[in-house]
Amino acid sequence: MLTIAVFVGLIGLVLIGVPIAVAMGLTALITFVLLGKSFVLPIMAQCMYSATTGFTLLAIPFFILAGNLMNTGGITRRVFALALVGHLRGGLGHVNVVSSMIFSGMSGAAVADAAGLGLVEMEAMTKNGYPKDFSAAITAASSTIGPVVPPSIPFVIYGSITGVSIGKLFFAGFVPGALMGLAMMVGVYFVSKRRNFPMRERVSIRFLLLTFKEAVLALFMPVIIIGGILGGLFTPTEAAVVASIYARIIGGFVYREITLADLPSILWTSIEQSVKVLFIISAAGFFGWMMVHQSIPEQVITGLTEFTSSRVTLLLVVIAVLIVLGCFLEGIAVLVITIPVFMPLIAQYGIDPVQFGVIMTLCSMLGLLTPPVGMSLYAVSSISDVPVGRLSVELSPYLLGIFMVLLLISFVPEISLWLPNLLLPD
Repeated sequence: MLTIAVFVGLIGLVLIGVPIAVAMGLTALITFVLLGKSFVLPIMAQCMYSATTGFTLLAIPFFILAGNLMNTGGITRRVFALALVGHLRGGLGHVNVVSSMIFSGMSGAAVADAAGLGLVEMEAMTKNGYPKDFSAAITAASSTIGPVVPPSIPFVIYGSITGVSIGKLFFAGFVPGALMGLAMMVGVYFVSKRRNFPMRERVSIRFLLLTFKEAVLALFMPVIIIGGILGGLFTPTEAAVVASIYARIIGGFVYREITLADLPSILWTSIEQSVKVLFIISAAGFFGWMMVHQSIPEQVITGLTEFTSSRVTLLLVVIAVLIVLGCFLEGIAVLVITIPVFMPLIAQYGIDPVQFGVIMTLCSMLGLLTPPVGMSLYAVSSISDVPVGRLSVELSPYLLGIFMVLLLISFVPEISLWLPNLLLPD
């Protein structure tokens, strides 16, 4: 009964417009007050402080900064994506997806990618005659590739809570991220064919090689991050710092797309985005401690194990729970709240924690695109002036594609585990 009351109270606060971080803190605080616990305020401060002081979490603001630096300007990289896939039916839609697959992952945050690089992509598509609904939908959908392709803020959070290797999680995201992109490109193709969108002429090999040469330094950034972690040169947190420095150098001094006048706004935007993420994590730390104190995870585990002994059924139930929660709660909050609940379960059912990290991240990506609290959905709706209802309908083929990739990863573990097991064997 307490478990149901806690989650109903939390979702109720969110639905009346209370920010998710405040809603989690209030829910935990009210629960303790109603239970007559007098020690709650000192514990609240301690939990919120300790939840955000881990060394690993320092990677979050630096990855956000690196992504914002790379997303400022970025003309060279968009030209390369256009040369690569612009000749396909619905070419700029494919460019939007490929740009996210290759470049937007640098920030590790979907909402940042949608509001940054996505804004420029939508403007380009609209100017070339694409309907605003279509442009907005593919921008929102493709922004969810960024947190799956490394570096990934959800993977950093998952690894910091569970102790799972962040390097392995980063490698585990490559194939699923590529599959998400391919699924979206299939959706773009069929929608474009049905609506008879234009096709561009295929560029010459010479032009393609020229644009690749100009974009190669930007393409090299993920290589530095992953290669440095794989080679033991630096930790994921140090890799985030290196990525920020590298992005500043090539953006400011090589491509000359970032001026000194741009830096204050980039830094302030990065600070705002970092504070939002870390505030959610701090409030979720207190909320999570409340759940552990009241044995809520044990109650959920007992209920699920009594419900089924099948690994397949368990995964389907967990996916359903994560997607439903994602419809009401911000993705990072869902991760921080549910990880303590589900980790003992996956150990009991023999599910690999690296694979499960990818499953949880994809579920949270679906949540970003679904009402009533889809953060990317609302971000793209606000900057494109496309109503949320229309945008949700337009998103349906891409949501289906992401869901199919999620099911593949859930029931074919090798898709996510092959690369980390090959490059980082235990």
